[in-house]
Amino acid sequence: MRASLIQLSVNSSDSAEDRRDRAASLVRGRAGDDLVVLPELWTAGAWAYDRWEHDAEGLDGPTAEVMSAAAREAGVWLHAGSIVERDTNGTLYNSALLFDRAGVLRGHYRKIHRYGFDTGEATLMGGGRDIVTVSTDFGVIGLAICYDLRFPELFRGLLDAGAELIVVPAAWPAARLGHWQLLTRTRALEEQVFLLACDAVGTHGGMQQAGHSTVVDAWGTVLGEAGTAEEVVTADLDVAHVARIRSELPVLRDRVLGIEAPMGRHSN
Repeated sequence: MRASLIQLSVNSSDSAEDRRDRAASLVRGRAGDDLVVLPELWTAGAWAYDRWEHDAEGLDGPTAEVMSAAAREAGVWLHAGSIVERDTNGTLYNSALLFDRAGVLRGHYRKIHRYGFDTGEATLMGGGRDIVTVSTDFGVIGLAICYDLRFPELFRGLLDAGAELIVVPAAWPAARLGHWQLLTRTRALEEQVFLLACDAVGTHGGMQQAGHSTVVDAWGTVLGEAGTAEEVVTADLDVAHVARIRSELPVLRDRVLGIEAPMGRHSN
């Protein structure tokens, strides 16, 4: 299978409509690929908190409509990054959308781990509760978003749910590029999956994005990595590689579950 990460430039001067038009054009240009991926919150800007209420939309909103059409026209599975979703109760979520080749929404994941501590996403958005995987014609995809990379238990849950590829749209800041590069390789290696991590570039909300979108295989080898400009990273993946790696180095078989530290006992 062939996968492409579209590392969009997301700048404060862009409108959501302009970004949708540009993203749709780039997706349509990937006809012949199997999977295309966009970054996190690229319509509103992941750090532009003041735009979230204005640009929030439903799962049948303008971004979903445009991305569904782009997936259908290109004949690709499209992970449309994430949007600011407003549910029927008015709660905002950072939600990833996965469309099939016919443009049907097949996966919807609400980000579980919200960044910001006591500000931003952590206070303005609700948190998801569900682990989400989707079966495709080339393998089982697990869904995660940006800050989720710092929480290995989610990725182990995706593994247990059958994931062979995990897609991570992001708006990772340039100041922590080293963490991005380390965590993407680590999550792929420890779960023995393909990991496709699509970051944004540009500056919005005062935050410069790291770029360096990357595709990592189940051995932890980087198969493709972008720089810091708007570009497309494409890699040919053999999903059967996942089963081979898990067979040749069966570390997942040796997991020991239910380990608890004894209360009140310490060892020097």
